[in-house]
Amino acid sequence: MAQAATYLASAYKSNASYLAIKAAMKDVQNHPLEPIPLHLRNAPTQLMQEFGYADGYQYPHDFPGHFVEETYLPERLKDEIYYHPTEIGHEKKLKERLMRWWTKRRK
Repeated sequence: MAQAATYLASAYKSNASYLAIKAAMKDVQNHPLEPIPLHLRNAPTQLMQEFGYADGYQYPHDFPGHFVEETYLPERLKDEIYYHPTEIGHEKKLKERLMRWWTKRRK
């Protein structure tokens, strides 16, 4: 426990995740009734399949690196980027990886 506490106390700190959650929660409050994209909806029945539920969903683990560039947000929010990693510590590596993966982050 002492080692864990020491490690956490001396680790780089960032509030990027906190700011991301705060911004996302603001959008949830401002747009509470946005529909879940059809490709993310479960389709356990024939009727739901006919309505297009789960159609076109791409399972990330079926792709190289277990990543697929797919939209998980409602249409109105699909271009939002909430997490903006810093250039400090391990977060810099996360930012580099996200830049490689997400073409919309490179714009």
